[in-house]
Formats: sequence, structure tokens, C-alpha cells
Amino acid sequence: MGMPPLAVTMGDPAGIGLEMTAMVWQRRHAEPIPPFALYACAAALEQRAHTIGLQLPVRVIATPREAIDTFDRALPVIDIPLAVPAKPQVADPTNAGAVIAAIKRAVADTLTGQTCAVVTNPIAKSVLYQAGFTHPGHTEYLAELAGRKVPGGPFLPVMMIASQVLRVVPATIHIPLASVPGAISVELIVAQARVMAEALQRDFAIARPRIAVAGLNPHAGEDGSMGREDSDIIAPAIARLRADGIEVSGPHPADTLFHAARRASYDAVLAMYHDQALIPAKTLAFDTGVNVTLGLPFVRTSPDHGTAFDIAGKGSASPASLIAAMQLAQRMSDARAGAMANAT
Repeated sequence: MGMPPLAVTMGDPAGIGLEMTAMVWQRRHAEPIPPFALYACAAALEQRAHTIGLQLPVRVIATPREAIDTFDRALPVIDIPLAVPAKPQVADPTNAGAVIAAIKRAVADTLTGQTCAVVTNPIAKSVLYQAGFTHPGHTEYLAELAGRKVPGGPFLPVMMIASQVLRVVPATIHIPLASVPGAISVELIVAQARVMAEALQRDFAIARPRIAVAGLNPHAGEDGSMGREDSDIIAPAIARLRADGIEVSGPHPADTLFHAARRASYDAVLAMYHDQALIPAKTLAFDTGVNVTLGLPFVRTSPDHGTAFDIAGKGSASPASLIAAMQLAQRMSDARAGAMANAT
């Protein structure tokens, strides 16, 4: 029967997710777009397409498998009706239930093999919080849906930003910079690097992944003269990983880690904090970076940008990152299927 379609969620219906998805479908003959089913409000999608001047045939389908036969003629939609009509740029917590339902249904269909991966359009967490959403973000909610616990339990969410030129993971994410030194630990670095190594093998088909670990301080601490974290925390973590047979190097000074020649020496970087990872990732591939959640029992990718409420409904949003997210999800799904087949 071949690979099932991707499951693409609508994200916040007041943001750019609906129109970007419509734009992606319109490009299906010009670019290699994997077949997908969109989990969204069909009426809202049609209205948004009309608003930005797109002629968009929409077909409501009952099961994701129907997307394969439908995709060439119409954009296939698993209909998740909104509570109230969506207005571009006007986020409405009343529609939070539909946003969450789309994610839940997409994950359920992927876990049962009806879809091959989940690609999530951007959500507005602050809007969902107003409706009682209790998770810090997409990642933690996806972990719960997968039956895995978040930090403190057996599942450690690992966010990777991936592009054709760089893969990078921030060890700490949305915390103040002043809190980073106290947040990193040997255990955190070891756990994240192990998840990275496994994912690089299984989902990126890299037989022996090479992971470069960035130092925290300038010059990776300069032998302790600029901070002890590099020698007292990061270096012992690297030693433990090497003892486990994982090919890890560092701690490397971050200021010389991301130029072209150095990028050829590793497959991914484990950075210590958000901006240390995302500044080079977005500088090198601003429009084509993809947010990937590692460690889940299914493939999940997302565009590396937000809801962009300020330009929603104008038709000016670039679908490049969403296209990259779909293409990467397909490649990862193929690699994971191949790894499973080889294992048996």
C-alpha cells in the first residue's frame, strides 16, 4: 500500500498555518511535496484561501488513507470544526478546543499507522493557556499523548533545529540566561546526547553519529579562568558518553563551532542554551529550518517560526519552512521504517 500520508495540524486558525498549508498544496507539482492530510476546519481553510486569493479545492475525508488518492485533485481535510469563525490576526481562546483536538487526532492516527508522521503548524500557547491548556508547549503535550512523562520521568523532550546545513539541540530552552549555569548538569547533557545519538541513527540514517558539544563560557572556560562549568560539568558528561561508545567531542568554544569547515566535522551540535543554538541555526537557514522533537515514538516536525499573527490573512507568509518540515518528516519516516525493517 506504500507509505501513508503525513498528518498536518492547523495550528492557531488566526495565524498563518492555514494559508501556508494552502500555499504548500498549490506547489505540489512544482516541488516534491509529500501527500498529507490536514487536520483543520474545512470551512476556515476555504475562507482563508479566499481571503488571500487562492483557488483551493478542498475535500473533506473520513480517513487519512483517502488523502493519497485525493491529494492530486484537492487538499484533503480531516474536518475539525471551529467553535467560532476564525479571523486572521485575531486569536480567540474559544477555538482552543479545536486546535487541541486537531493535534490529538493527528497523533492518534500516527500512533496507529494511518499517517506516517505529525507536522504541526504553529500554535499560540498564551491563547491555549486562556482556555485551560496546562502544558508548556507542543512538545510536552505530544509526550503526554504518546504516553510518556516529561522531565523527571522516562521521557526527556529534546528539541532539534534541523536544516540541510546544521542540526543543533539546545540543552536548555526557554529559561532566563542567568538560570542556564544552574540548569545544566552531567545527567542532562548525557541524557540529551543519548537521545540525539539514537535519533541520528534511526531517523537520519547516520550509522555512527558525531556529536559536538559546545562549551558554556567564552573559550569553553579557558581552563577554568572564565568559569568552571565547562571543566566540571560538560567535560565529565562527554567522558561518560565516550565510555558508552558514543562519538562525542568538546567542549568546543561556540564562537568557532559553526563555520563551514567545522560543520563538516560533526553531524549535530549539543548547545548549552537557546540562543547559542538558534542564532547560528536561523542565520544559516532562516527560511528552511525545521523544529524536530526527538525521542517520541513517532516522527514530529514543525516550521521553525511562530503564528505570525501580524501578517496572517495577507498572503505574504513564506511556506518554505513548512515545506522543509514536511519533506524532513517524510525522510525521517522513511529512515525509521528502514531501521525497523533492518532490525527484524
